[in-house]
Amino acid sequence: MSIAAAEGPDATRAALAGAVIKARARSLLPVMVAVWIFSGGFVLIEPSPYELVFVLVLPVAIIAGLQLFRGTLNLFNLLVAFVPFAVIGAFQPRNTEVLASLIYAVVTFFLWFTAYFAANYLAEDPRRRFDGIMKSYTLVAVIVALIGTLAYLGLMPASELFLRYQRAKATFQDPNVYGPFLILPAIWAAQKVFLERGHQTLVSGVVFSVLFVGIFVSFSRGAWGSIAAATLISFMLVFLLEARAEDKARMLVIALLGAGALTMLMALLLSIDSIRDLFLQRFSVAENYDTGSTGRFGRQAYAFDLALSHPWGIGPSEFGTLRVSEDPHNTYVKVLLAYGWGGGLAFYALIGATLWRAVTRLATPSPNRLILIALFSTYVPLVIESAIIDIDHWRHFFLVTGLIWGVTTCYPRLTRKHQAMASSG
Repeated sequence: MSIAAAEGPDATRAALAGAVIKARARSLLPVMVAVWIFSGGFVLIEPSPYELVFVLVLPVAIIAGLQLFRGTLNLFNLLVAFVPFAVIGAFQPRNTEVLASLIYAVVTFFLWFTAYFAANYLAEDPRRRFDGIMKSYTLVAVIVALIGTLAYLGLMPASELFLRYQRAKATFQDPNVYGPFLILPAIWAAQKVFLERGHQTLVSGVVFSVLFVGIFVSFSRGAWGSIAAATLISFMLVFLLEARAEDKARMLVIALLGAGALTMLMALLLSIDSIRDLFLQRFSVAENYDTGSTGRFGRQAYAFDLALSHPWGIGPSEFGTLRVSEDPHNTYVKVLLAYGWGGGLAFYALIGATLWRAVTRLATPSPNRLILIALFSTYVPLVIESAIIDIDHWRHFFLVTGLIWGVTTCYPRLTRKHQAMASSG
């Protein structure tokens, strides 16, 4: 009896201590995730702060009791299917070090796993957690866009550190990554302009304008096309699926006024000779970079032929040591070369499954459909842009992928609850 009596208080204290630790971890987790998302805006070195902060976030999430949802399981299963083929591909290079190829593959595994984490984190409480994610993402995007814009205009010290090839790259290694990074918060701001009232409309309009200019000075044609396509897709989906009659009239007015304001802003920027000259150069489809046997499209054709004859791949960095010195800049070819046919098919399945989940749920009313619209509008241009750039190490690509899986995982549950509330009302 005395032993049991002694064990009872100890067990109670241990359980209480565990509950306290878990509660504190749960309260800390959103803060840690916000810091992690914020760190995604600074990718000047690898591993970047994004990876390092995630290493701190993960144990906090485990202690907090992060739920793993059945709806996200296939995202993890695709990663499991991808890993062995990618490892085999890492041992295929003849002219580059196997260690470098293995590190490249491990980074891909890691980023894919962050998508799985983001999916489960969001699925537990989509509206509140997405709001926290977007506050952090928008804050860092505005900061990064201001750095890129001011550096391009020569209005800040050491501007050359934030430029590459006379284009803004801000706190990224490449302008072609910096520009697309800004698109999701820009689309989320645009949706607030479409639907909200009062000072929030003005604030969101300013945010969108800052991000739009930041994207423009990246002089990334892919980013230009992506922001245009994402804005159009978002507008159409909000207009058709979410807006009320009075919202639709307001959206049309805002669209006309916004288009006029952006046109005037573009005219102002293009009145600067250096900007106009670079714009015309980048806008031209006849650039030497794209044409010829060693241009972007010539490299892609050669890379695809090479991929067809190497089912296990040739390794992530091997292509640049062959007939041409640059990568093909086509993700759909790159994954076949880097990870073999099996790894490439797993990557294709990741994109296809993500698109399918989003498309099949968009038609269903849900309290979270605006979130899905923003994510889908950003994701579609991303996967199209993948045909002209390598995105298999873009952190925000995996983040958006995971967030789509997260918001669609809880869709059936929330939809039933939403319909029950509507019918009872």
